[in-house]
Amino acid sequence: MLLLGIDIGTSSVKVSVVDAATQKAVATAQYPDTESPIKSLQSGWAEQSPSMWWDQAQKAILLANQSGSYNPQDIGAIGIAYQMHGLVLVDKAQNVLRDSIIWCDSRAVEIGNKAFETIGEEHCLSHLLNSPGNFTASKLAWVKENEPEIYQQIDKIMLPGDFIGMKLTGSITSSVSSLSEGVFFDFISGTLSEDVINYFGFSKDLFPEILPVFSEHGYVTEEIAQLLGLKAGIPLTYKAGDQPNNALSLNVLQPGEVAATAGTSGVIYGVSDQLTYDQQSRVNTFAHVNYAEDQKRLGVLLCINGTGSLNRWAKNLFGSAISYQEMNDLAQGIPVGSDCLRILPFGNGAERMLNNKLVGVHFHNIDLNLHTHAHIFRAVQEGIACAFRYGLDIMRENGMSPSIIRAGKANLFLSDVFAQSFVNVTGVPVELYKNDGSVGAALGAGIGAGTYKTEAEAFANMKPIQLIEPTGESMETIYQEWKTLLERQLEIL
Repeated sequence: MLLLGIDIGTSSVKVSVVDAATQKAVATAQYPDTESPIKSLQSGWAEQSPSMWWDQAQKAILLANQSGSYNPQDIGAIGIAYQMHGLVLVDKAQNVLRDSIIWCDSRAVEIGNKAFETIGEEHCLSHLLNSPGNFTASKLAWVKENEPEIYQQIDKIMLPGDFIGMKLTGSITSSVSSLSEGVFFDFISGTLSEDVINYFGFSKDLFPEILPVFSEHGYVTEEIAQLLGLKAGIPLTYKAGDQPNNALSLNVLQPGEVAATAGTSGVIYGVSDQLTYDQQSRVNTFAHVNYAEDQKRLGVLLCINGTGSLNRWAKNLFGSAISYQEMNDLAQGIPVGSDCLRILPFGNGAERMLNNKLVGVHFHNIDLNLHTHAHIFRAVQEGIACAFRYGLDIMRENGMSPSIIRAGKANLFLSDVFAQSFVNVTGVPVELYKNDGSVGAALGAGIGAGTYKTEAEAFANMKPIQLIEPTGESMETIYQEWKTLLERQLEIL
């Protein structure tokens, strides 16, 4: 049996077809090769077209089919991973009403902060495990307040993965994991949050049917099957946000296990069995993919908005004619500490771990007679690693102290400079794996379809390909200098 995984990213859509027996990908494809645009109509805004995601998903699936390495008719289940927190709105005919307000959009910060204060900070944290902040509920409230003509047409709201699922199957469903990432779920009552719904004046009719993450969320329609060369009736058996799914792909499912990723954004994601929360909501807690009322599994998530996006910006500006590998090689030739060049990597929207402040990117200590583009490449990656350390220290304050972190060998973890800087500044070894989000989504589909008897069985053949341990090149002094620069900048805001 073959499993199809679809990963709806901010930059592109990637798909993998996985042999359920070996748990190995037989084909992968990505579309487009260049990074997808983000619309920013005003400073701090970020939107993408759901129709663009669907077009890219179709093209990626067809590209994988063209590999000739499998028979598309042998695909028996589909799983979807998707960029978290995005808001998609459709009418009764399932037409999209506006572009999606995506995860790094900052327009709803004040709306969420006011809700946090009015509902009650302690009540929000104990029931929602988060401040409404800049999450999907606050984004929907922004539409209600500022675009009432659109709001009145809404039949259903959904997350990006729910939209792709709708396009494949015609069915609109959600899960506790998805609702919790939108801050719509009350962990005490185990239901949609009456506090959030009543405060914002939402109708419960706007929400899709709630199903377990691992379950049948619909079946591929005849029309779509013919379009994509698939069998009609294939079940969609898994949908999850990209960070819970990344953790799944790394077999991070039990309390104490921790995953990291450094794509467009950077994330550390640890699993807990306690309804924990950060008093300042700098890190966030959501229902993990294997959350259940009788066996609580929570994902504690630290997010840094601008990791891969800053690395890409630096490459486009200072190294547009070279590859990422060449960029990393140049960075490798610069000494640890980048000859005192320091960079604060916060230029992609309001940062939750910095109390939703818009900090921006800042370069410090530039020496026009010393620093080159290679220094900038290294300082960018060291600055991102320092941001991870800053966030990990917040997680440590909240009881999450990993002894090892698992990550996919992809994106910034392809860079030896970044990977070693991450390990040296955090003091935590990293295991690297070949799995990625689309493979994880495929394996999730296998779990949801019952192909695997247990979640552990889906990862029976998974082995690390590299272990990175701290070296003698401590970054503690560099980090403390970086942290001082950040704290000075926060005082100004």
